[in-house]
Amino acid sequence: MKILITGGTGFIGQTLCPTLLESGHALTVLSRAPEKVTTTLGNQVTPLNTLQELADSDHFDAIINLAGAPIFGGRWTHQRKLILRHSRIDITQELVAFIARSYTKPAVFLSGSAVGFYGDQGNKLVDETTSSHNEFGHQLCAEWEKEAERATIHGVRVCLLRTGLVIGKNGGFLQPMILAFKLGLGGRLGNGMQWMPWIHIDDHVSICLTLLNNSNLAGKFNLTAPNPATNKAFTHTLAGLLNRPALLPAPTWVLRLILGEMSELLIGGQQAIPRRMLDTGFQFKFHELEAALRNVLEH
Repeated sequence: MKILITGGTGFIGQTLCPTLLESGHALTVLSRAPEKVTTTLGNQVTPLNTLQELADSDHFDAIINLAGAPIFGGRWTHQRKLILRHSRIDITQELVAFIARSYTKPAVFLSGSAVGFYGDQGNKLVDETTSSHNEFGHQLCAEWEKEAERATIHGVRVCLLRTGLVIGKNGGFLQPMILAFKLGLGGRLGNGMQWMPWIHIDDHVSICLTLLNNSNLAGKFNLTAPNPATNKAFTHTLAGLLNRPALLPAPTWVLRLILGEMSELLIGGQQAIPRRMLDTGFQFKFHELEAALRNVLEH
């Protein structure tokens, strides 16, 4: 396939792109820093600075949209919320506009989203049919998904990737946690009973490949492991593997004071399961948190 990718030099993209190359696909990666594409991914990948460089006659068999400013990048001020929205929604609108004007449409469009779509769900078991709790995370993801779904008007199969917390080496949410725990500064967040829907990056990439290749799959998919963990269990498991104590919990009131509205990402959660992928018979490589963390820490 010829595949156009946004966010290809990001945490997930740096694992997904080499896997796609190994499978024989031809990649074009959109980036505001084209030189970073070559440095990070190699000369096999074609860098693209803007979508305006593409002619209406340019054709891709698939588009994968992973772009977006880090959700944990700072307090959710009005300005920060605008950055989060624009970095996701604007590029999605531009991709759909390219699809609309292209002579030959891609067969499939994989577009990023997050389990934050559901908002804080307490102890409820969450699958792709669960109603959302209306908060900023939901509003952001809902608007993001709505723009991506417009590609269906042009006959494109759209898959929405409601991604959980991705566990992988050299990046993602786990790296600052590892440093804190190694320094003896680790501990649960709040009461620790909030759910953390995690997924190992290898399984995330494998699901993306499955969605690319299976023309019968479309719509919303939770990209999470079958067995989510509470923050207390996650903290205990990570501390044990690092042979460090986890004695410094962060009280809820402190998180709210320091992080403001963004603290809801840490003290709330979703017991999200990948119901639709399990129904397809997809085989996860990492079902259990300890095995996933051990794999990353050993590397």
